[in-house]
Amino acid sequence: QVQLVESGGGLVQAGGSLRLSCAASAASGSVISIGAMGWYRQAPGKQRELVATITGGGSTNYADSVRGRSTISRDNAKNTVYLQMNSLKPEDTAVYYCKADWVSVRGVLFNDWGQGTQVTVSS
Repeated sequence: QVQLVESGGGLVQAGGSLRLSCAASAASGSVISIGAMGWYRQAPGKQRELVATITGGGSTNYADSVRGRSTISRDNAKNTVYLQMNSLKPEDTAVYYCKADWVSVRGVLFNDWGQGTQVTVSS
């Protein structure tokens, strides 16, 4: 199991910026490696949606709604993923969740989620 601790959410005015961080740590000895990590968000009354993902090798993928305004990056040595969000809009308001894929000693792929961090963008 991998524990994920998110930080960096908060209240910001439209047009502002935020940087989210998510630190992953293995909670048991069954974790061999942490693979792709990503950010998802869920606004009230809506389904959880992908924001951005990044593989261990640094390949990235973005939702159309944030492409060009957000940058995902990671520090593999720290097992930490970041999401820099610029030009924030009120529609970016949501709870942002971190997700990590990991492989067990038996070669099975799992994933875990963080508790979420609230991002609120005021107009």
